[in-house]
Amino acid sequence: MRAYKWVLSSFIAVLLLSSTLGSPGVSASTLSDMQQKKQELEAKKQNLNLDINQKNTEISTNKSTINNITAQIDSLSVKINDTNSKIEKLEAEIESTTKEIEALHASIQELEKRIAERDVVLRERVRTMQVNDGTVNYIDVLLGANSFSDFIDRFSAVTSLMEADRDIMTEQANDQKLLEEEKALVEKRLAEQEANKEELNNLKATLETQKAKNNELVKSLEVEQAKLVNEKSGLQTEFNETLEVSKEIEASIIAEQNRLAEVARKAAEEQQRKQEAERAAAAAAANNSTNNSSTGKSSTSSNSTNNSNPSKPTVTAPPVSSGSWTRPTTGRVTSGFGYRNISYGSKQHRGTDIANSAGTPIVAAGSGVVSYAGILGTYGNVVMITHSVGGQTYTTLYAHMSGYGVSVGQQVSKGQYIGAMGGTGAGGRPQFGVHLHFEFHIGNWSSKGSSAQNPVNHVPI
Repeated sequence: MRAYKWVLSSFIAVLLLSSTLGSPGVSASTLSDMQQKKQELEAKKQNLNLDINQKNTEISTNKSTINNITAQIDSLSVKINDTNSKIEKLEAEIESTTKEIEALHASIQELEKRIAERDVVLRERVRTMQVNDGTVNYIDVLLGANSFSDFIDRFSAVTSLMEADRDIMTEQANDQKLLEEEKALVEKRLAEQEANKEELNNLKATLETQKAKNNELVKSLEVEQAKLVNEKSGLQTEFNETLEVSKEIEASIIAEQNRLAEVARKAAEEQQRKQEAERAAAAAAANNSTNNSSTGKSSTSSNSTNNSNPSKPTVTAPPVSSGSWTRPTTGRVTSGFGYRNISYGSKQHRGTDIANSAGTPIVAAGSGVVSYAGILGTYGNVVMITHSVGGQTYTTLYAHMSGYGVSVGQQVSKGQYIGAMGGTGAGGRPQFGVHLHFEFHIGNWSSKGSSAQNPVNHVPI
């Protein structure tokens, strides 16, 4: 790209040298070549802009996807943390249950001990009952008393023995039941907690797996995002280089305008001399009162100059005003000079917009030399005319034209047809409609707009 720019710069320098030494026809051809190159660069810039916008869309879409997945990862992290909290809580419950189970085991051991002891007593009672044919003869015990007091003692002992037997049997049954219930409770609680723990561990594993997959996806998307950003950066670099070259060509056009400004100055001086000669001849003819035909011929010659372009449309052109300047077209002023809000933000409007139907004639606002005729970025079809008035150089610009009927280096008169109104460039946007964008510059035209003046302060708009 640097080599290309060096070659282009050298080529432009040769062209400028040639334009200084060559004839006006050769200079016009040189400027046409530069204009063609500028048009090609403008087209390249537009394509690069489209590519950059496409990359912006892809980057935005990719970023949105990353944000969505990142949000999912954050949600999974929250769920994993919640699951971990539940697992920790359950583990604490399991630990507490384990302690309860240990206490239950101690209780079960005590129950088992009591049951075993009772088993010994009960087995002894059963053995005694078997020796006595399966019965305990409490009557014989009572009748064997030696006295009434002994009977009372024996009766109390028998009663206590019978109650003890019943209590032993009841306690034994209760303890057996309690033992079974406690064992079942322990087994149930342990089974439930282990099942819950296993379920939580499975959930955690699933969430961790899903999070890992999303992390891998984010990594791949971030790699793609970096690639898109690099591609966009490359396009922007190329676009900036194209702008820089475009500025070089713009500088060449301005240099050519400087040359043509001298042509315009000489043409203005010649025109002034002719007008003074015509006025002197008219005065002499009036004084002699002989013949006024020379005045009529002069007027006819002037009209033929203004209407010499064969492509001039049949639509009526605006009337030519007296003085140095005239209105460039007919129609309604829709936008003035200064800052205004448009679809893509606030921007300085460097001219005046005059709206009318497509094909409406556009005329030169003043006499001068055509210094540019071609496509100029968002201005579409553009004609620039360099003027010399009172020793001061001016440039008028006519943009969004449907077409033009003049060429670079051509001398035009005030009010002469130069093209037709259209909607090329940004003027083709529906919100703007068909109109002429008219600019007035003191000195040469500049893309920065530093030389732009409010047209209504100079031209009868």
